[in-house]
Amino acid sequence: MKLHKTEEDVYILAIESSCDETAAAVVKNGRTVLSNIISSQIALHTLYGGVVPEIASRKHIEKINQVIQAALDEAHMTLSEMTAVAVTYGPGLVGALLVGVAEAKALAYAAGKPLVGVHHIEGHVSANFIENADLEPPFLCLIVSGGHTHLVIVKDYGEFEIIGRTMDDAAGEAFDKVARAVGLGYPGGPKIDKAAREGNPHAIEFPRAKVGGSAYDFSFSGLKSAVLNYLNQAEMKGETVNVPDLAASFQNAVVDVLVTHTMAAAAEYGCRTVALAGGVASNTALRAGMDRACREAGLRLCYPSPILCTDNAAMIGAAAYYEYINGARAGWDLNAVPNLKLGER
Repeated sequence: MKLHKTEEDVYILAIESSCDETAAAVVKNGRTVLSNIISSQIALHTLYGGVVPEIASRKHIEKINQVIQAALDEAHMTLSEMTAVAVTYGPGLVGALLVGVAEAKALAYAAGKPLVGVHHIEGHVSANFIENADLEPPFLCLIVSGGHTHLVIVKDYGEFEIIGRTMDDAAGEAFDKVARAVGLGYPGGPKIDKAAREGNPHAIEFPRAKVGGSAYDFSFSGLKSAVLNYLNQAEMKGETVNVPDLAASFQNAVVDVLVTHTMAAAAEYGCRTVALAGGVASNTALRAGMDRACREAGLRLCYPSPILCTDNAAMIGAAAYYEYINGARAGWDLNAVPNLKLGER
């Protein structure tokens, strides 16, 4: 992508509503965050053990105007001072996405501003640009979240080559299911991470799946099944399960596969920089394991702060900047695309 940078500063009002966070941010020139407001629904969905799409959509409708105004206020700017309005249009929950897309279209139309549609996963990757001022493509990125586990080469801004993906459960999905099975509740990722700190990661030897014919694809359903079988056998024998040990051993199995695949890909493709993205990128064991492996291999490792790993609008503003300066504009027919694939437009 040839960047057509302008002399004038570019201010993006970004909106994110793909799942259960209503978020808005003002981002300057793709890397400077002037505001980043997030209204989380975690407490509400915890009552149900996971995200309820209808409830998420209704909450977005309730909160979105307040969140956008708070983002503008915190940035000490007005809508008229924005260069463009950006919004996540996929992938995600269709009802939740529609709230953000409709809001962004209305604001852009009323204010006479260009509209930029952003891929949610591209946003997660772009979160790395915010806190690493000198980070430029190409680099290798491991994307790990509740719905996605991808290993991609970021060839340029907005240009990706997927070299590995999950064949079944995403890593974050496996965390949620195991956390529910052992009674830790929702959201599973942070709760497994916390419990694992008190446990022995080598107490239980869980399997590390390999996908035949593809060195960089992932599979976590077998690991999830192994954990459930372990719990069932313990229950049948009347044995007490050491939850911290189980959490640490399960997490160790996931991290081992993620790190091993990433390091092998970095070596094969000659990547000197590795980045992490997505909600699971805030996992302390994954960060530590990847940091250790990168140091041993002499590679640079980048990852966002935890607040920028989970869903937020600052990352959408960062991605939108590079789309905007390259001339990408969405029409008033922009729609939610819940199953949007990375690299699709």
